[in-house]
Amino acid sequence: MSTFEPAVLVLEDGTVYEGSAYGARGTTFGEAVFVTAMTGYQETLTDPSYHKQVVIQTFPHVGNTGVNDEDDESRDYWVAGYVVRDASRISSNWRSTEDLETRLKRLGIVGISDVDTRALTLRLREEGSMRVGIFSGEEASTDHATLLEQVKAQPRMEGSALADEVSTTSAYTVEPQGEKKYTVVAYDLGIKGRSPFHLAARGMEVHVVPATTMFEELKSYNPDGVFFSNGPGDPATADHQVEVLTRVLEEKIPFFGICFGNQLLARALGFETYKLRFGHRGINQPVLDVETGRVEITAQNHGFAVDAPIGEPVNAPNEKFGRVQVSHIGLNDNVVEGLACLDIPAFSVQFHPEAAAGPHDSENLFDRFARIMSEA
Repeated sequence: MSTFEPAVLVLEDGTVYEGSAYGARGTTFGEAVFVTAMTGYQETLTDPSYHKQVVIQTFPHVGNTGVNDEDDESRDYWVAGYVVRDASRISSNWRSTEDLETRLKRLGIVGISDVDTRALTLRLREEGSMRVGIFSGEEASTDHATLLEQVKAQPRMEGSALADEVSTTSAYTVEPQGEKKYTVVAYDLGIKGRSPFHLAARGMEVHVVPATTMFEELKSYNPDGVFFSNGPGDPATADHQVEVLTRVLEEKIPFFGICFGNQLLARALGFETYKLRFGHRGINQPVLDVETGRVEITAQNHGFAVDAPIGEPVNAPNEKFGRVQVSHIGLNDNVVEGLACLDIPAFSVQFHPEAAAGPHDSENLFDRFARIMSEA
């Protein structure tokens, strides 16, 4: 463990937590969010959906298995900052190639440890998500009022268009495992590596394309299906992707979306989205599958949600797409967790069926995607 250096965390409501510098030294800002997962911190840190967010780990002991070169879910570590209570002093796992703090330092990710993360999480649950700053090094000694003004000067997550910032800049292909059965165009809105892996495992040739890809280029692949990934930011800003998706639905190309993709399907159908009070983030979120009555434990990472009526099927506000039903419901707070189109081949879920790290209850959704392509 490195020598103690002071650090402070300042929420936009003026609440201050003092702790120890962890990771890189310096200053960082973002939206404060808490993650309820007990494991999988490397997958969390490399999830592009956490772009511009300061992640608070509710599990108290972090870093004990180090990090390795195989479990990254994307090409970078995207979190704006990292908050833990007890940082492990050693890395004890045969797969570890580096300890967590060393990697955070090397990548320039500013963090803080020795913070009462339980109290911090309760604060966010009571008051809602807030902007936050972490200050270490020389900045840690600055008076708190000055630091608070810096926090309040930062942009809010509402209205932030971030998918283009984390997307690939050029298309690439993930080859199918075994015999090729389908061609799929996957929009990288912040895609995690396990998504194309699961698609390819079902015989899909996956063309991962930038978030800015036009519909005409999508069509040039002659796809059997289209996939929209998870991603960061406010879905209300993703007008280009909604326009593309609208044309996909009009041509009845089978569609599957997860997380951000679920919110964009909702917008294409004519529904609204809204900011959750503190979001859902972790690998232990219970969701009801309305059709089967089965409760699945899911991995989630979203701060926005879909405003659609729960219950019987309804006509989509964009009437040309026919009937829609809320297919999945979050059991903690009755948030819409999925949409199923009944007259066109399209569906989506708000959670992460690829679940790295996390439960595997919902992997069958990739099979469902293959099935609707086969039926189409």
